[in-house]
Amino acid sequence: MDSSAGLLPAGGVLVADTLRTAGGDQVACPAAPLLTGELRRRGVTAVTGPLFLGTKGLVAHHKLIDRDGRTEAGLGVATLSSDLAARESAQAALAAWTAVATARTILLASPRSFCAGVDRAIAIVEQALLTHTPPVYVRKQIVHNRHVVEDLTHRGAIFVEELDEVPDGSVVVFSAHGVSPAVRAQAAERNLDVLDGTCPLVTKVHSEARRFAARGDTVVVIGHAGHEEVEGTLGEAPDATVLVESAADVRQLRVADPQRVSYLTQTTLAVDETADVVDALRQRFPALREPPTGDICYATTNRQNSLKAIVSLADLVLVVGSANSSNSVRLVELSRRQGTPAHLIDRAGDIQPGWLHGVTTLGLTAGASAPPGLVDDVVAALSGLGTVTVHEREVTRETIHFGLPWGVRHAADGS
Repeated sequence: MDSSAGLLPAGGVLVADTLRTAGGDQVACPAAPLLTGELRRRGVTAVTGPLFLGTKGLVAHHKLIDRDGRTEAGLGVATLSSDLAARESAQAALAAWTAVATARTILLASPRSFCAGVDRAIAIVEQALLTHTPPVYVRKQIVHNRHVVEDLTHRGAIFVEELDEVPDGSVVVFSAHGVSPAVRAQAAERNLDVLDGTCPLVTKVHSEARRFAARGDTVVVIGHAGHEEVEGTLGEAPDATVLVESAADVRQLRVADPQRVSYLTQTTLAVDETADVVDALRQRFPALREPPTGDICYATTNRQNSLKAIVSLADLVLVVGSANSSNSVRLVELSRRQGTPAHLIDRAGDIQPGWLHGVTTLGLTAGASAPPGLVDDVVAALSGLGTVTVHEREVTRETIHFGLPWGVRHAADGS
């Protein structure tokens, strides 16, 4: 007879991705990532694999999710008989998820996930790995998403915080968030082979910072202190540029000439909150000059608008994205401002069962740096708790594409 016992580490729990019986019946368990995540939050080592019910030496617990007289999916966990603590954790995790197993409607916001700038930055690293002699270094995270960084690391990219970690003459990719002129100068001094992953929309903001400062303005940058994009923008004209994060900061602002003030913004801010800061600037400085076109990027705006289209209809919103992703965090904040609870998750396994009590309609979106497959994983995992009906709400269709830098195209073409 097939056995599951060999999969288990000492004191660990086996989470079923398939339930199998001695008679050969099989039940899929797509909610396995949810159970695995709950066990890991409880400090238990969990592995995923087929659970053969009746395997000698295992203590197995399972629940079948039924609808209309037929089995839809299963939830299953197993431990070795001697592992009392693991057994108790397994039972508790199974009970927690069983308690919120029900049919749900998922409202899927669109657009969501990758934008053109993120696609381009990732493609630059991928091409560098294919066409350049290793190692290939990347300064900072290429985009703010742990899955992207982990994937590229596994493929050979080496991520560093600063250029002094990169050997002279090496290949280095600048992240999508951009860098200051000081960083570019350091790269030139070190004879580094630079591939620039800066999003063209961030480059636009940098160009505006230089131009506005050259005409004699104090340039007010609206953004978040410490964010890499903001640091790069401030570095374009450090003697003429100041940072504000809120309307309160504006009230404390002092400038050399109130008649010569312009503003720029980080590309990933909340549209509504940024408007409040701009209004405060206009009240302080009536002659305030603005960029010819808005700096908050199309992708950030579209993802916020697509969430607005569903947020009032949802009992809960889940945003797929990493904690250091500005545009992802802004989506969580937007939902909460609209009165709908929201949580940021890196993956399906981050969902906690307590969040889903009483939730029959779930809003789902993803920040611009989150891979679209992670959203699919969430939908699949939730389908293991009962029938999932997905309704996609598309507010606009994105057709923007940014080409690769010439040096990357040249290497890829082999010309």
